[in-house]
Amino acid sequence: MIKLGLTGSIGMGKSTTAQIFADRGVPVYDADAVVHQLYQSEAVPLIAEAFPEAVIGGQVDRKILSASVLGKPDELKKLENIVHPLVHAKEQQFLRDAEVKGAKLVVLDIPLLFETGGTGRVDKILVVSAPYEMQRERVLSRENMTEEKFQSILARQMPDAEKRAKADFIVDTGQDKEFARQQVSEILEKLLNTAA
Repeated sequence: MIKLGLTGSIGMGKSTTAQIFADRGVPVYDADAVVHQLYQSEAVPLIAEAFPEAVIGGQVDRKILSASVLGKPDELKKLENIVHPLVHAKEQQFLRDAEVKGAKLVVLDIPLLFETGGTGRVDKILVVSAPYEMQRERVLSRENMTEEKFQSILARQMPDAEKRAKADFIVDTGQDKEFARQQVSEILEKLLNTAA
């Protein structure tokens, strides 16, 4: 089973690209979605202990939590130490399930794949990329996003050019969805021919 790591900076079109793989029947592990789910389940008591202000009504308030760690490396590290092991355990379960179902290829959608030293967990790396102006426009159109928040997120992420240099495959989302679909088809063909 080939493990394809899907990554890219904020606003580059990772979700859209992951969806294209899912539409083609490839099992996709979405690290962000898992974090969302953990913020309503296993992670709640642990976060309540470390960041009591961020848990309201038995759920993690992402906005408050984000404000609690923004620009505070020590607090961010504390949060990562809580969340990363839980996310990793879910990933292992996903891989076991995919293996049992006989999947030839799985996609691990991990936004901070390079930054968290996760490259050893995957066989190939796909980086989703788009021009900076397009990335900025996409991110700033999100709810509750500010220029300051965007820059703070970018500062924690490896620069796009560096990611592209380390990639086995690149999907350019700077054009239409059809173009992205075409690129995914070519990647699938290459990978599945290797796996055959």
